[in-house]
Amino acid sequence: MNPVTSQPLELPLAGGAPTERRDAVRNRNAILCTARRLFAEQGVDRVSMDAIAAAAGVGKGTLFRRFGDRASLVRSLLEETEAAFQEDFIRGPAPLGPGAPPADRLVAFGHALLDQIEAIGPLVLAAETGSPGVRFSHSVYAAHRAHVRALVRAGAPELDADYTADALLAALSAELVMHQLRGRSVPLEDVKAGWTALADRVLG
Repeated sequence: MNPVTSQPLELPLAGGAPTERRDAVRNRNAILCTARRLFAEQGVDRVSMDAIAAAAGVGKGTLFRRFGDRASLVRSLLEETEAAFQEDFIRGPAPLGPGAPPADRLVAFGHALLDQIEAIGPLVLAAETGSPGVRFSHSVYAAHRAHVRALVRAGAPELDADYTADALLAALSAELVMHQLRGRSVPLEDVKAGWTALADRVLG
């Protein structure tokens, strides 16, 4: 099967933001630093938005105007991680990046996301579980979906690439993976083996 090179995708999280006032930048940095510290100390689920605002020294209105809800705040914390991940699967070395067969790239993509959930699962889960449907409307999901869809089109053109991409990404949702890893105590390597078998069956 021929290697596939995904079309370059615009990184939705890197650059392009309008210039902010100094006080706005200061408040944003204070909120993010405080949230990161509190989440590490107490756990994501145990820290309220009110507690973050108080510890950061900003008003609740400032916090909610800036981030809207907890999921948006957590996504901001994950921007650097996500931008690096997108760079890896768009332009990085194979098999995650271009130069490997579609099935191999799909396996590598899933393994990388599974490693991320293993390492920072509560944050990824919080980023995915805001308002109903927020995960699917966000630019991060759009970038992942576009990449997986391109791999499906290259490796299994007879399939409905749009449906298949969504179905594959459902298997990598933080809620499901956290349930497998924590709720059912499935070893990470077994989850990865399941993903490899699924990817090979779809694109092999």
